[in-house]
Amino acid sequence: MAERITTGYKRLFEVRILHHYWLDEGQTVFDNLPESERNKKLLDYKSDQLISVSPTPKTQQLLDDLGAVAKQTGLGLVVAVPKTQIIPDDSVFVFTIEITDSAFFNYTSLTLLERKIAECFSPGENKIYRYKANVPVFSNLTGVSRETGVAKQLFLSKEIPGITATDQVEALIISNNALLQLTGSQPGAATQQLNASVLAMPVFHHQQDAPLIDPPPGVTGAPARGIELNQEINDNLFAIIEITAVKPGDADYSCTSGGIAKENYPVFQIRFKNRSLTWKYLHKGTGSPISESPAPLPLTYTGNAGSKQKPSAGMVKADFENNNPANRIVRIFTEIFE
Repeated sequence: MAERITTGYKRLFEVRILHHYWLDEGQTVFDNLPESERNKKLLDYKSDQLISVSPTPKTQQLLDDLGAVAKQTGLGLVVAVPKTQIIPDDSVFVFTIEITDSAFFNYTSLTLLERKIAECFSPGENKIYRYKANVPVFSNLTGVSRETGVAKQLFLSKEIPGITATDQVEALIISNNALLQLTGSQPGAATQQLNASVLAMPVFHHQQDAPLIDPPPGVTGAPARGIELNQEINDNLFAIIEITAVKPGDADYSCTSGGIAKENYPVFQIRFKNRSLTWKYLHKGTGSPISESPAPLPLTYTGNAGSKQKPSAGMVKADFENNNPANRIVRIFTEIFE
């Protein structure tokens, strides 16, 4: 009889990439829906139809060396390793996210931020550095959690910040323990309250998930936030996921114990917030204004946040201060013809 060799695998970690345009129900946030409805939405949810997640070449080599596998799923990403495989504590698994749904930028909050590529010359080195602005890096070393015990949720976004003088429209901020979103750009931006307690909400992707850029001395023109591009990543990337095997001092955010994948593997989360806009109603024959929502309302695939016809995930328009596109954005809106 031929010898049979089998290799058992264990999950090292999972990353759930959840988008609230597809999961919220009108103005009801996904997390506040009944459990049965949440489970049904997750069964129908397909993040792999919105984005593509791929390991960098260096990470693919690491996976191969460990005998590990990485698979994109409808909920996000799963990495599994052989049960007895020793994994060095400082192993880093890096994945890039690219957008495959052309409408993603219409219904996703914070996608008005510029993601331009800058090529910056270093005279002292006779070298060109390439940067891409406002690319978020989601990491288990900097992510923050919500709740405790069995209900603890491990987000890969940093803690949501307080307001700054340079925040743009749709920025998320904490003020007096409440979660707010800017409805215009600074200075003097108006805000809307998403919840009176930030701890009652998920940690959405926000403007400071993009790391600060510290270019070498003498290099000018680099964006304030984003990443340096290199041969490991494609120019088209939207975000980066970085998972380190062990987060020192934090077992919950670590993937291994004693160098072996844990039985209770971590399930990390990335949450993309759906866009909120003022809904402007126009006469379908003449285009003349009829009415508009008194406050921005969220776009959702199911449910209706308003009392009238809801918009599609279509074109986003902006009102500028003094009607000058060179000035700050006062608000963003969408048009519905009826």
